[in-house]
Amino acid sequence: MYGLYDKEGILRFVDSDKDACIAYAELFELGPTNYCLLDLANDTEKVKSTNLDQSLGGNNN
Repeated sequence: MYGLYDKEGILRFVDSDKDACIAYAELFELGPTNYCLLDLANDTEKVKSTNLDQSLGGNNN
């Protein structure tokens, strides 16, 4: 699974095919310096078991 992020870090497209992500970027005239293509986790069980609790470090106030 690949995710295409624009230069501001916003996820714009997700697909299992790398070439489809690149074609999407080209469709919207995003040059290679204006996007980032990341290989995302294919194992949804691994993602579900990830601890996303950000309060472990104490109170940030």
